[in-house]
Amino acid sequence: MIWEVRSMSTKTDVIVWEETVKIPTYKVGAPEKSPLFMETRAYQGSSGKVYPLPVTEKISNVKENVPYRAVILENEYLKVAILPELGGRIQRAYDKTNGYDFVYYNHVIKPALVGLTGPWVSGGIEFNWPQHHRPTTFSPVDYSYAQNPDGSCSVFVGEIDPMYGTKGMARITLYPEKAYIEIKGQLYNPTDFPQSFLWWANPAVPVNDDTFSVFPPDVNAVMDHGKRAVSTFPIATGEYYKYDYSAGVDISRYKNIKVPTSYMAAHSNFDFIGNYDEGKKAGLLHVADHHISPGKKQWTWGCGDFGYAWDRNLTDEDGPYVELMTGVFTDNQPDFSWLKPQEEKTFFQYFMPYKGVGRVGNATKNAVIGADTSNPHRAILKVYATGEYRNARIIVAAEGRTIYEKSTNLSPDSYFEDVFDATNIPGNCVVSVLTDDGTLLARYQVYKKSLKPIPKPAEPFKRPEDMRSTEELYLAAKHLEQYHHATYDPKAYYLEGLRRDPTDIRLNNGYGLLQLRAGNLEKSIAHFKKAIEKQTWKNPNPYHGECFFNLGVALDKAGREEEAYDAFYKSTWSSETQGAGFYHLACLSARKKEYVQALSFAEQSMLHNWHNMKARTLKAMLLRILGRDSSAFLQECHEIDPLDMGILYELSLQKNVFSDWKKMMRAHALNYLKLSLEYQDAGFYQDALHILRSCPDPNPLVLYYSGYILHRGGALDSARDYYLRAEQLPEDYCFPSTLEEQLILMDCIKVLKSAPMADYYLGNLLYDKKRYADAVRHWESAVKQKPKLAMAHRNLSIAYYNKEHQPEKALRAIETACSLKPDYPRFWLERDQLAAKLGHPVKVRLEILQKHEPLLSQMDVLYLRYITLLNCNEHYGEALHCLSSHIFHPWEGGEGKVAAQYRFALTQLAKQKMEQKHYQEAIDLLKRTLQYPENLGEGKLPSVPDNQTYYLMGISFGFLGDTESAKQYFTLATRGSQTPVRVLYYNDQPSDYIYYQGLAYRKLEQESLAKKSFHQLLSFGERHLFDLVSYDFFAVSLPEIEVYQDDLQFCNTQYCNYLRALGDLGLSRNKEANQLLERILAIQPDHQGASVQWSRNLRNR
Repeated sequence: MIWEVRSMSTKTDVIVWEETVKIPTYKVGAPEKSPLFMETRAYQGSSGKVYPLPVTEKISNVKENVPYRAVILENEYLKVAILPELGGRIQRAYDKTNGYDFVYYNHVIKPALVGLTGPWVSGGIEFNWPQHHRPTTFSPVDYSYAQNPDGSCSVFVGEIDPMYGTKGMARITLYPEKAYIEIKGQLYNPTDFPQSFLWWANPAVPVNDDTFSVFPPDVNAVMDHGKRAVSTFPIATGEYYKYDYSAGVDISRYKNIKVPTSYMAAHSNFDFIGNYDEGKKAGLLHVADHHISPGKKQWTWGCGDFGYAWDRNLTDEDGPYVELMTGVFTDNQPDFSWLKPQEEKTFFQYFMPYKGVGRVGNATKNAVIGADTSNPHRAILKVYATGEYRNARIIVAAEGRTIYEKSTNLSPDSYFEDVFDATNIPGNCVVSVLTDDGTLLARYQVYKKSLKPIPKPAEPFKRPEDMRSTEELYLAAKHLEQYHHATYDPKAYYLEGLRRDPTDIRLNNGYGLLQLRAGNLEKSIAHFKKAIEKQTWKNPNPYHGECFFNLGVALDKAGREEEAYDAFYKSTWSSETQGAGFYHLACLSARKKEYVQALSFAEQSMLHNWHNMKARTLKAMLLRILGRDSSAFLQECHEIDPLDMGILYELSLQKNVFSDWKKMMRAHALNYLKLSLEYQDAGFYQDALHILRSCPDPNPLVLYYSGYILHRGGALDSARDYYLRAEQLPEDYCFPSTLEEQLILMDCIKVLKSAPMADYYLGNLLYDKKRYADAVRHWESAVKQKPKLAMAHRNLSIAYYNKEHQPEKALRAIETACSLKPDYPRFWLERDQLAAKLGHPVKVRLEILQKHEPLLSQMDVLYLRYITLLNCNEHYGEALHCLSSHIFHPWEGGEGKVAAQYRFALTQLAKQKMEQKHYQEAIDLLKRTLQYPENLGEGKLPSVPDNQTYYLMGISFGFLGDTESAKQYFTLATRGSQTPVRVLYYNDQPSDYIYYQGLAYRKLEQESLAKKSFHQLLSFGERHLFDLVSYDFFAVSLPEIEVYQDDLQFCNTQYCNYLRALGDLGLSRNKEANQLLERILAIQPDHQGASVQWSRNLRNR
């Protein structure tokens, strides 16, 4: 990005402009066309489901200059660039006073597979909501910019979240003569459901040996995702992220963290977090009221081989960074808060450079204070200000007396530093920074550390049947919904509670909402009525109106409008549901053309949420149809939310000019579909159709929506025509997901009688809503009417395997899909995934993939399966060639798979050399396993064991007659714990290394330790063989993009039997070992460890 600093006409200027910039970029490939149902994928500690979004896995290895639209803000001190085409992120934040990029400036756009749906880029400030990392972090957003009456300038970036329908907007503002960036967040839930969200603004900062994270002085403990682990801070003294800090290590310093590590402040009463570079005497601070912004987090890839690999994956020359995440309405990941229907939450946060102060005692948006009182005789005081303050006063006081006072000029150009005599200063001294007229800029009561308890890690939920009360069951179910939990299902907790008390109000309302989200209207109505029956047991006027509101929504969607009207009206008797209740009454009245009454209801809705943009848009519609002047009202609305598409549409109608509105709407169908629903719900069918006809996106949903609107408006023939046109369009990237879309597709099927594409789309939606049997019924109907619909066959394969447990039927379905689309690599990937789960011979699987060799390298994950099968079939040289000649792009959390095949191929080739007595060549091959080539995209974690490598090197040196080296490597091979462990998290290592540890002890003539290793393997396998296993409650990263679900019980059985076999081998119980190995391979022929050991035993017989 060319970065010229514009000359300012006056010091009070702030300017904003838009321009095209060219940035070196590694482009991404087209997203996957297949709907992906990732039901048990964990991501950032919560659900990793991606539907209704496509996943992108292909990243180019060629850098090229790509033009981007950038919006630039600049004042006397700062220059800030925002890229609306890349998620609205702040790409660069530059301090003009010292030439310092106070957030990490990545000179290239080099995406890696870190985001929920794939591509993610490092650098700048990323806005993450309603989950982390935002699903559309790499996608264009809505944006505008403005000059404000006070001389400031603002850029607005925002969008509707395609998963849950909430809307988020950030207003990014620079003020005259201020060296900070203000972010105003506006989060709004326009849906009829409570929606949970988090907000983490994610600035990256450059790091080196001189940098440290600036956490508030009262932070004595930090916690991992989900609070599953805890460490003291800043000095860690135990194990954290499987790394030993028992020597006492300062983990605020990047250079001391060798492994990928997250930590979040357990608690702080301060408002800041930051990072500082001692070499440059400059850093970044974030300031926000800790009462709404408790989240203070650092993430790093680690200062080690693993981290260096990810640095290379994400930048060319800009080196490492850490993320200093700042959470609003959240203190952990995951930690979600609620937005009720039509509720808005707003907040402010500030990002600013600072100089000289280093360790911060306290900070506000106006000033930063540092006070070093560690020397009992000499105190060092440092102050930095974000504005120019002449004759500012700095005062240190204690117990009613002034200890130090000085008047000085403060400015963002520099910082203040002074030393004063600290002898006999009381411990409770207070530093104040004031303007010359006495206005307080910042205050710091010098913090005295004291011993405080360290919080305990969180505990997983008990099983539903083990919960003590219906209240606990309700709270557990609500928590699982609120946190989008990846591995536990709220349904089980609701049902157990209702089994115990079928009349419980909260459980009926909660489970009714769960059913309503899934589109089970009649079931939801029954539960809402059950809740209301209990609520009104002795009193017709309950304390809460939520059950009535939810009943109204369900009845309205079911077409029972008069009953819905009554329920909504009753909900308005309670304050918390008045805003949304009156809105729906306004819509129902407008549908009946009772516009005056509708306007009254809309205005009552606004009284309970002045920023309710749905009610405002509805009021604008009603004013227009009633012929009343709405100009002032529309301007007021536009100032509240410049990105509200309904208000922009109404403004365009006034001018009869739609070009600006269309530009703001962008090309993607989502904005058009969502806006058309607002007009449709109020009976403004012509407007809804006009909005849809303006959409340039050829998404079939645009035509389905149009047909539905026409049908509701009484134009059945026209509706049929639109439905037929929708049926003819390609299915690519059409992923319906909402309750409204369920009703639309059902209407299409009813109108057309034969609508295979509507059946297919409806099957996708229902499967995502966990209505599996209904999904299968619609997919089967689709392929019956349209036998060549490959994607429906593929989806049926997933359902047959995962839900109906019919593996052979699943195989036939995926093979049908492959035959219909033989040039689509994902189908062959999924076919092989299923073949592996069905235990097909590795030779047959390899032969099938080899018939489609041109497709294999188009997907890394498919190419890796091919390489794995080459290794399984003992084509090690060919596997190594493939590994060495391809650039891989691993998923975050999926590291280790490519490297494992690299190590395996080299190790097996080394064994062949050893058999041929070419021991030096074997040693050279084994040494290559200790460090990975850059093209693998993976670095090595310290926890990866090299026991097998060192053992084989010891053997080879022994045969070469180098007994000293042999002993050295045998000793290295004994490293590590002798206690086997489960494999729970992505960086956990299997315990098979203990086998080679035992062999090495034997070579060192320490037979008792050797036997201990083998017995440990044997006893662990026997002890845990019959364990009932399930997905971990605290699963943070289960990144597999695999549609056929794993059988965890099977995986545990195989793991335990393999460890038993290794134990038997070490104890020379070869017969028992072979029986176990044969049992493993009979059902899992691609188990590489078992295959190698079995082949070795076979040769040694």
